[in-house]
Amino acid sequence: MDAEITLNVDGSERTLTVDTRTTVLDALRDRLGVTSPKKGCDHGQCGACTVLLDGRRANSCLTLAVAHNGAEVLTAEGLADVIPDGRLHPVQQAFLEQDGFQCGYCTPGQICSAVGVIEEAAAGHPSAATAHPDTESGIDLTDAEIRERMSGNLCRCGAYVNIVAAVRQAAEAAATLRKGMPDPEEEAVHDSPTAASMPAHPEERS
Repeated sequence: MDAEITLNVDGSERTLTVDTRTTVLDALRDRLGVTSPKKGCDHGQCGACTVLLDGRRANSCLTLAVAHNGAEVLTAEGLADVIPDGRLHPVQQAFLEQDGFQCGYCTPGQICSAVGVIEEAAAGHPSAATAHPDTESGIDLTDAEIRERMSGNLCRCGAYVNIVAAVRQAAEAAATLRKGMPDPEEEAVHDSPTAASMPAHPEERS
């Protein structure tokens, strides 16, 4: 049996007709050409297919597309569009700076899961590693918290140490933004003598 559904994928509304047994992962990859989410185990065990579904991380290989008609789907590819000025999402930037990937196959799922982890901790959602849940001020993402919350995302290359470091860096950046404090790295760039002496970009010159 077929059904017509609409998904808002990375900010674009997409309408398609799918078999009612089609998963969100297969709808994205095979029908819409969105290949950022990867098909790994296809059993919800590896996390390579993780996307943000209406703001919550989900294994798209276990999720039926017809059950999410009208939903917003955000993939790792669309995360950069969330940030203005063409900059990378802080989680993407952290994975680059901390070298949190090797072959890269699991990376899109890792990044989407990390975004979800940071939001869940900020909202005070406890994990099995949380000793004292604090739903008001959020939960600090210690290395133990990060490892527990990211345990559904497997990396066959074994880049776990750097992945934990990347999530920690992104979580600290997110906490800084929530407190309304300036990003020290961004402030240093703008106030540096090098930045002040640089000529204007050719497109900005009169």
